[in-house]
Amino acid sequence: MQADDGMSKVPAVTLAFWVIKVIATTLGETGGDAVSMTLNWGYALSSALFIAVFVVAVAAQIAARRFHPFLYWSVIIATTTAGTTMADFADRSLGIGYPGGSLILFACLLASLGVWYRRTGSIAVDTVASPRIEAFYWTAILFSQTLGTALGDWMADSNGLGYERGALVFGAALVLVAAVYLFTNISRT
Repeated sequence: MQADDGMSKVPAVTLAFWVIKVIATTLGETGGDAVSMTLNWGYALSSALFIAVFVVAVAAQIAARRFHPFLYWSVIIATTTAGTTMADFADRSLGIGYPGGSLILFACLLASLGVWYRRTGSIAVDTVASPRIEAFYWTAILFSQTLGTALGDWMADSNGLGYERGALVFGAALVLVAAVYLFTNISRT
């Protein structure tokens, strides 16, 4: 998968991107759950481990001079493993639940996007070519991945939909977003 252009360190957002993104997210969430629950490390220790992995991976990604698919997708997996354990830590260890954690994460995501836009004038993916902008990008990705995990678990666990029906809800939302993208003139960003 190629980057958006010669300068961007983010792959083109195509159907292949979304297929790989779903696979990477599933792998990351499975890995986060395996360490925290199956290996019984707990959510706090697992979160610390995966945040450290994320920091190392994102530092390598930002230091790279050009787009490297393996490195990029490694950082995506690092965000999903960290996001899984952080969302579970907020829900189960801090006791604020998925609704509370989701609201906090949504506020953090909006704040990170707001700061990114205010400092650079754009949050367009094709502008991710400098270390500064890439740091904003990865901060937003980490918050959005963690928010996605918290919302998915909230739908599946707390709302009683289960994983299959929860997946249908989010699948329908993705179809709606794709339709808006394909059939309207809404901003591509």
